[in-house]
Amino acid sequence: MTVPRPIPAPLILVVGPSGAGKDSLMEGARQRLADDRRIHFGCRVVTRPALAGAEAHDTLSLDAFERREADGGFLLSWRAHGLAYGVPAVLDGLRRDGTTVVVNVSRSVIDEARVRLRPVGVIVVTAPPSVLAARLAARGREREDDIRRRLERAVAAQPSGRDVRVVVNGADLDTGVDAFLAALRDLAHIGVPAPALS
Repeated sequence: MTVPRPIPAPLILVVGPSGAGKDSLMEGARQRLADDRRIHFGCRVVTRPALAGAEAHDTLSLDAFERREADGGFLLSWRAHGLAYGVPAVLDGLRRDGTTVVVNVSRSVIDEARVRLRPVGVIVVTAPPSVLAARLAARGREREDDIRRRLERAVAAQPSGRDVRVVVNGADLDTGVDAFLAALRDLAHIGVPAPALS
């Protein structure tokens, strides 16, 4: 008799426009959940040096990234803004052990993840356009025309479905983290036979 494989814990994909505050909310949530071994905040790999004040990530050269990618070293990988990004494949082991994994990704990989890596939940972090513009200008990494293009992309179609929760991060950090945690706790039940998503 074939023994069914246990359902892995959810993979929670965090997406949203630049300036929405994804990294700040994830870090705030990670700190509050520091003693909760059921949830792990994954660190993605990026082909750029770590920058002060930017997201924490692991760095690889493009050649090393492509070798790891070819060897199956990433659960998900994508290209954006002239860089390569990857979610390490080792995180899948945590899911098989019952730990929900939370990672910051591009919207472009959501459909692939939904097919290959179920159960998957999606948290869309966004903010009002004026807030996005102010945050992008404050970090000083983009020119004005780059900011304009990012804001245009921010209003593009967002993911939808029963596995999506939206967090509007336009107020203070604590309020944003509260909303993020509520969405995360809701989505952490995906894949569990009961309760199912309503």
